[in-house]
Amino acid sequence: MSRADLSAPQGRGELRDRPQTARTRRTTFRATLLRNELLTTFRRWRTLALLAVLAAVPVLVGIAVKIETSDGSSAGPGGGGGPAFISQITNNGLFLVFTALAATLPFFLPMAIGVVAGDAIAGEANSGTLRYLLVAPVGRSRLLLTKYATVVIFCLAATLVVAVSALTVGALLFPLGDLTTISGTQISFAEGLGRALLIALAVAASLIGVAALGLFVSTMTGSGIAAMATTVGLLITVQILDQIPQLHALQPYFFSHYWLSFADLMREPVYWDDLTRNLGLQALYAAAFGSAAWARFTAKDITA
Repeated sequence: MSRADLSAPQGRGELRDRPQTARTRRTTFRATLLRNELLTTFRRWRTLALLAVLAAVPVLVGIAVKIETSDGSSAGPGGGGGPAFISQITNNGLFLVFTALAATLPFFLPMAIGVVAGDAIAGEANSGTLRYLLVAPVGRSRLLLTKYATVVIFCLAATLVVAVSALTVGALLFPLGDLTTISGTQISFAEGLGRALLIALAVAASLIGVAALGLFVSTMTGSGIAAMATTVGLLITVQILDQIPQLHALQPYFFSHYWLSFADLMREPVYWDDLTRNLGLQALYAAAFGSAAWARFTAKDITA
C-alpha cells in the first residue's frame, strides 16, 4: 500500500475532527472563564466577609434561643411558619435551619447578593480590567452570562452557608430527631433533612431576580460602590413597599412578596401554589432585568 493511500484517510479524519476540536476548545474556554470568575469572586475579602456574616447569624440565633430557654421557658411566638419556627428550635435543632433562612432572607441574603451582583460589571470598569477582558476573545454576551452564572452560584453558596451553619449549631445546642410539620404530622429526621435541602434550594432560587437586578444596575455605572449602594437601596425600598397595606394590589408583583413561601415545604402535603408563584416571578424578573442588562452592556461604550 502506498503512502498516498495511507495518508488519504488520515487527512479526511483530520477534516472531520477539526469542527469537533473547535467546539471542544470553545467549551473549554467557557469553563475556564467561569472557573476564573468564581475564583476571583470567592477569593475577595469582601465576599468572604459576607459569607462569614451570614454564617454568624444562625450562631447568634441559636445562642440567643439557648440562653432564653435555659430556665425552661419557650422561645419566640407560637404558631406556624416563617420566623415562628423559632418556637420549635428547643424541640428539634433542625428547626434552626428554617429559622435562620427566614431571618436572613428578608435582608442579609439579598444584601449579600446585591453587593456581589452590583460589583460584577461596574467593579471591573472601576478597576480598569473590563476593557482588557473584552480585548480577549470573550464577547460581551458571553462575559455577561458568565458574570450572571457566577452571581447565581454565589446565591446557592450563600444560602448553603446559612443552612450548614444553622444545622451545625442546632446539632450542638439542641436535640435532633423526628420533627413535626406545620400540618401537625410527624416526619423522620432523614425526610426533615431532605425538606431542609429543598428549602435551601427554594431560597437560593428566590434570589435570582435580585441577581439580575444587581447585574443590570452594574451595567449602568462605572462605579462599583454606586452600583452596590443602588442595588441594596432598591432592595430596601421594595421591602418597605411590600409592607404598606395601601399597595396590596401591587405587592404580589414585588420580587420579595413570596420569599417566605418556602415555609409551605414544611406542610404535609406540601402547599405548592405560593412556591410556584415565587419561582415564576423570579424567572420573570431574571428574564426582564437580564435582557435589560444585555441590551445595555452590548451597546455600552467601554472606556475603562
